[in-house]
Amino acid sequence: MLTINLVCVGNLKEKFWQDAEKEYSKRLSKFCNLKIFQVEEENSAGEVEKILSLEGKSILNHCKGKTYLLAIDGKNLSSEEFAKEIKDIALVDSQITFVIGGSYGVSNEVKEKIAKKLSFGKPTFPHNLARIMLLEQIYRAFMINSGSKYHK
Repeated sequence: MLTINLVCVGNLKEKFWQDAEKEYSKRLSKFCNLKIFQVEEENSAGEVEKILSLEGKSILNHCKGKTYLLAIDGKNLSSEEFAKEIKDIALVDSQITFVIGGSYGVSNEVKEKIAKKLSFGKPTFPHNLARIMLLEQIYRAFMINSGSKYHK
């Protein structure tokens, strides 16, 4: 079974985000092993470059298999294209990792090591919302690939 790793900076503080994550985790359990790694937000580190460096090292420790970074300058994929991407990767790799940075983004080292970038469009979304949006799109991809009517 495919393993999907979600590497996120920070945790979900509000219950409604936690509930949404729990719901999508339950739905995805039929299709993949979902592992969520929460990298600690380095608020006490001081300058932004130091914060990004510390978070970046933790992010890269969790990157396995084909890895994607969510970034504004990333590639926009339709839900169908995203589903095909997951399907194609599953044929040759057992893991896919998606990375969502924190409030300052990610370090240059992370950007350099993760060549594939995905985007949900030009707007900036809070990382908690981006996390739930990504989980929904992963679930939608599996539903598309299984021929379900979930995606209309």
